[in-house]
Amino acid sequence: MTDILHGPTLLTEGDIYLFKEGTHFKLYDKLGAHPLVVDGRDGTFFAVWAPNAERVSVIGDFNGWDPSAAPLAGRWDGSGIWEGFIPGVGKGALYKYSVVPKNGGPPAEKTDPLGFFSEAPPRSASIVWDLDYGWSDQEWMARRAGANALDAAISIYEVHLGSWRRVPEEGNRFLTYRELAPRLADYVQDMGFTHVEIMPIMEHPFYGSWGYQTIGYFAPTSRYGAPQDFMHLVDVLHSRGIGVILDWVPSHFATDGHGLARFDGTALYEHQDPRKGFHPDWKSAIFNYGRNEVREFLTSSALFWLDRYHIDGLRIDAVASMLYLDYSRKAGEWIPNRYGGRENLEALSFIKSLNEAAYGAFPGIQTVAEESTAWPMVTRPVDMGGLGFGLKWKMGWMHDMLGYFSKDPLFRKYGHKDLTFSMWYAYTENFVLPLSHDEAVHGKGSLVGKMPGPEEQKYANLRALYGYMYTHPGKKLLFMGGEFAQWKEWAHDESLEWHALDYEPHRHVQRWVRDLNDLYRREPALHQLDVEPAGFEWVDFKDADHSVVSYLRKGRSAADVLLVVCNFTPVAHRGYRVGVPSDGTWREVLNSDAVDYGGTGLGNLGAVEADRKPAHGRPCSLRLTLPPLGILVFKRAGT
Repeated sequence: MTDILHGPTLLTEGDIYLFKEGTHFKLYDKLGAHPLVVDGRDGTFFAVWAPNAERVSVIGDFNGWDPSAAPLAGRWDGSGIWEGFIPGVGKGALYKYSVVPKNGGPPAEKTDPLGFFSEAPPRSASIVWDLDYGWSDQEWMARRAGANALDAAISIYEVHLGSWRRVPEEGNRFLTYRELAPRLADYVQDMGFTHVEIMPIMEHPFYGSWGYQTIGYFAPTSRYGAPQDFMHLVDVLHSRGIGVILDWVPSHFATDGHGLARFDGTALYEHQDPRKGFHPDWKSAIFNYGRNEVREFLTSSALFWLDRYHIDGLRIDAVASMLYLDYSRKAGEWIPNRYGGRENLEALSFIKSLNEAAYGAFPGIQTVAEESTAWPMVTRPVDMGGLGFGLKWKMGWMHDMLGYFSKDPLFRKYGHKDLTFSMWYAYTENFVLPLSHDEAVHGKGSLVGKMPGPEEQKYANLRALYGYMYTHPGKKLLFMGGEFAQWKEWAHDESLEWHALDYEPHRHVQRWVRDLNDLYRREPALHQLDVEPAGFEWVDFKDADHSVVSYLRKGRSAADVLLVVCNFTPVAHRGYRVGVPSDGTWREVLNSDAVDYGGTGLGNLGAVEADRKPAHGRPCSLRLTLPPLGILVFKRAGT
């Protein structure tokens, strides 16, 4: 039998009180495996929640995986926590919990729900580990609140670490966290993105789930290295002034036998009834948000990444599936709430408390909701009746834009409202405009592949789409590969098509995105009032026959005004008159049809003098040449 001590504990009476109350949001300091020195003896303290277990023991490479060798002791206080200290077990030891249910079910070998590190899949043992790391990002942490603020330029590069770059000459292997660090930081900095959003890196057994079928809510996947290696990646990005957002999945979890599902022989983390506990879309388990211990497990996970890994924001996946009890279910396949409605009241309560806890502990961060319905006040404070998120993906904008831009320009005039409709609700939430991985998988093709017309028009259409996105109110998000017009649909087990940059059209699109990021960051008019109506004003949104729109973007200073004119047909328009608020010279600061971007070079010779000729309700106007499928941005000289 392994030497195991049942006296030492990390759990105080205060911890147990908070745990039972459901408000212990730093469980990662108390549960799991923690290397300690007790009475001069090095070892590891283990603690796990399994209230319906008859017996729980630690099995590992240090005791021959023998379930009888290291039994944990159940606490007397009714918390359902089992604990024990095993001398001689240290960092790097492999372990699992052997759990024997009270209900007579078969014993199960379970990964530690709060384990900090795991074996690389398909192996599944947890690894005793510490999280010691010497951070060097103090300057970033001191100023990140400003970089994450709603009036800041936020341009997000969405990345799947395993397929951003690979090493084909070495069996197409992944890059490690440490190999990724300088390469990704160099590239993102060069391209001008302000943030990286990393698709889920929490440990997941099935690589093809892209991380969305999570098991290790406190462990970065070991596919790319150890926890400190991931910390190094974050640290390097911060050193370049790049914020890091993590995709985080509290909506469902993988049902693999070594994970959370029926952890102690009962539906512990999930619901027993499949009408509430089984997700029909993803064949996964749904968390029981009405259970205190589950709520604090998830909240602790969210705060863990913000705390120990210095993460700057969490993008919460599939929020709509949490909000509605009938999500993807037919009549009779779901259970109404206590008022007979379809709203998941427990999930609503959890989401609100999660956001309050996250912003309360780390006020400089952002939480971002992927919420695809019209649920009201997603990004309004909880005390105002909102859900408390900082930002929300504007899924309606994305659908409208891709629908519009995929049309033959000849017929775009019939879909003109798709182009302009998003402004009717632009300020109901704090929005992110997403062109994400979801639009480049499952047979949808790449973004450039969605564009109509011959090849040169496809690139021009894509540049126009990006130009409209960057000048439209809302923060920006672009999935990797889109910035250089990758032709292939994204494949998670391959590298991006970096060889495409050997060809001019792809370099032209990449340069356009780089310059859009530069303009977006440089001009307060494009970001300062992103979530306030004062930041946008239509000049003309009614010219459907020409598929032309024009608008002003404004900053807080009266001098910060930009005019944007968009022509979404392949026909140039000469002598096109657009109203402006003042006379003087208006410089053409960006033109998507410039030769440098692969265009025809048609434009306005760098500047246009305003006429004192009223148009569009304004005292002056510009007589412009609108290039085909072109986006023009003007700024008054001297401002």
